[in-house]
Amino acid sequence: MYTITNPILTGFNPDPSMCRQGEDYYIATSTFEWFPGVRIYHSRDLKNWSLVSTPLDRVSQLDMKGNPDSGGIWAPCLSYADGLFWLVYTDVKVVDSPWKNGRNYLVTAPSVEGPWSEPIPMGNGGFDPSLFHDSDGRKYYIYRPWGPRHHSDPHSTIVLQEYFPETQTLSKERKTLFTGTALRYTEGAHIYRKDGWYYLMVAEGGTGYEHAVVVLRSKTIDGPYELHPEVTLMTSWHLPENPLQKSGHGSLLETHTGEWYMAYLTSRPLRLPGVPLLAKGGRGYCPLGRETGIARISWRDGWPWVEGGKHAQLSVPGPQMSETHSAPQANWRDDFNAATLDAELQTLRIPFDDTLGSLTARPGFLRLYGNDSLNSTFTQSTVARRWQHFTFQAETCMQFAPQHFQQSAGLTCYYNSKNWSYCFVDYEEGRGRTLKVLQLDHNVPAWPLHENPIPVPDEAQNIWLRVEVDKLVYRYSYSFDGKQWHSVPVTFEAWKLSDDYIAGRGYFTGAFVGLHCEDISGDGCHADFDYLSYQPATE
Repeated sequence: MYTITNPILTGFNPDPSMCRQGEDYYIATSTFEWFPGVRIYHSRDLKNWSLVSTPLDRVSQLDMKGNPDSGGIWAPCLSYADGLFWLVYTDVKVVDSPWKNGRNYLVTAPSVEGPWSEPIPMGNGGFDPSLFHDSDGRKYYIYRPWGPRHHSDPHSTIVLQEYFPETQTLSKERKTLFTGTALRYTEGAHIYRKDGWYYLMVAEGGTGYEHAVVVLRSKTIDGPYELHPEVTLMTSWHLPENPLQKSGHGSLLETHTGEWYMAYLTSRPLRLPGVPLLAKGGRGYCPLGRETGIARISWRDGWPWVEGGKHAQLSVPGPQMSETHSAPQANWRDDFNAATLDAELQTLRIPFDDTLGSLTARPGFLRLYGNDSLNSTFTQSTVARRWQHFTFQAETCMQFAPQHFQQSAGLTCYYNSKNWSYCFVDYEEGRGRTLKVLQLDHNVPAWPLHENPIPVPDEAQNIWLRVEVDKLVYRYSYSFDGKQWHSVPVTFEAWKLSDDYIAGRGYFTGAFVGLHCEDISGDGCHADFDYLSYQPATE
């Protein structure tokens, strides 16, 4: 038996949903405002995972233009039944109102790689939808409702409706299965069946450090449901020193070898020096966002239990399978020689098309056309990938000839439209091209090089930009010949690009690094990027 090291998926926004087809295993994860929507990973051993599908890849399935930060895709649920993969998901349109607002959909495909169908509307009255396929062929839709009720005590109800695939409709009858425990914030519900029992698994406590997995069971699908003897199947709240925190939002699976595992959401905090562990912010900050862990499950007295204790663990025993050894993860690089962007790259809210850029206008380069600025929720020419390591270096080389101060292009470290930094080249009358950095912190801008921007030589055709992230801090540097590098004399706090630093509830994405080109002059400009590389430090 081999050992599985957690997290199994790093630097992602999980809300993980796990399913299997024969001896193939899949996990679907959230993407929020990043396009294409939903990322599906495949494994043959539950240890080594690879990205195999991004099913919501066209606007007819997912139209997120104007969606708020951390809106978009919440908690997809992937299942396999009747020769099809079934994917239900929420497209959240409002996050900062008392009850939010979203639209739920179902898509299907004969293969996880697609083609995926056009979406079937599943109502707007809730979020975190799940689809349960019962052994008698009936199908049930489970979700957490929301709406204009009084929310001084958060609404924590889980509702079930029968789904009729022949007519693609839901029953008008809604059955309440559960109204939550004292942990509140009940969501992320899934139903499983084993040995004559229906098991209802939910997330509670919110998606922060209080997060937990709660399990109930019933002899009938519509209840009544009784709580697990320990109430919580998993949480790390009671262990503030545990390296894996925020553990919750579980998804169960039985392997083809008859063993049980649970995928769950977790985060790895970086702690600020000098801050007591139990003080506000003492548990730390998570710039890598929400990641995916896995736990081994045993059954006792008709209940599931996490082997080794209810907290998230850094390693767990693997199943009785042959380990599928994957090649060591090499440094990542996209030289933009293909007809499509590398699968690690995503865009904000809208697909990569000729509005944003081109991979053919200049072969071997990514051409980005100037569009909205980084604080826009509409048409941004931003192509980025997730931070997956606490220490790494990202680099690009670009050619850019701006003619107006409202035109810029460069490298960005981005959390959301109100929290980012940007190392860029622009144009100033009387100076020509200059290199600057700009930071937005809770929507408050700072221009550290405003008085003394770095001049770009007229003869510099190529401009290299680099960012080096070192745990709690990061710094930009530049070169005009690709050999001699110069540091930008500004240090940025990496921990500020985290779910924990962003004000309010409901921010989930973790940090990204990527390329950006903007033009609000109306004159039109573009920047050509030769490559983007991402090199994690040797740990």
